[in-house]
Amino acid sequence: MVRNYADRPVDDVALDRILARTQKAPSAGFSQGVSFVVVEDAERRRAIARLADEDEYVANGFDPWISRAPVHVVICVRKDAYLERYREADKGGETGPLATEAGWPVPYWWVDAGASMMLLLLAAVDEGLAAGFLGSHNLDGLSALLGIPDDVSPIGVVTIGHAAPDRRSGSLARGHRPDTIHRERWMADAPPGDCVGAPDGPSSVP
Repeated sequence: MVRNYADRPVDDVALDRILARTQKAPSAGFSQGVSFVVVEDAERRRAIARLADEDEYVANGFDPWISRAPVHVVICVRKDAYLERYREADKGGETGPLATEAGWPVPYWWVDAGASMMLLLLAAVDEGLAAGFLGSHNLDGLSALLGIPDDVSPIGVVTIGHAAPDRRSGSLARGHRPDTIHRERWMADAPPGDCVGAPDGPSSVP
């Protein structure tokens, strides 16, 4: 995640390629509930920075990286796109298990939004650019500023630009956890069946 950008614009053709790649993200039931608002206007970017408390970042020693980034991409998701899709006949119909929000053990609209965000970040790097994600502290204000419909939820903002020297997050000092990868089972030395609450079999959203 980059927290400072040079005073250089992002090439329009490169930005178009980045945005095109986001369309390749996985989508549950091909619901296509993820969308993006691309912001390049300087005053609007400054307004987004204010909503994200950039002044507080600067007071803590960071550069004004949000307003300085030449491109903001606001990731949005419409939950009802998934509920409507899974009410269709090939996905269970109006009374199917996924016809309501309560029926989703994992809300895949958030999963899809995260997958799209990762593609956006990686596509920016592929173009020789830098990017960073920030969650706005005022999502309602972000929706009002950008005219986002009431049934669409903004997730946060990806900043894109040419990297400049920045102050790295102090959280990185924690280092990498050594226990994030488990092979075959979470506890390899535990007898099968000893995991409390283990599922009877695989489960997934079709």
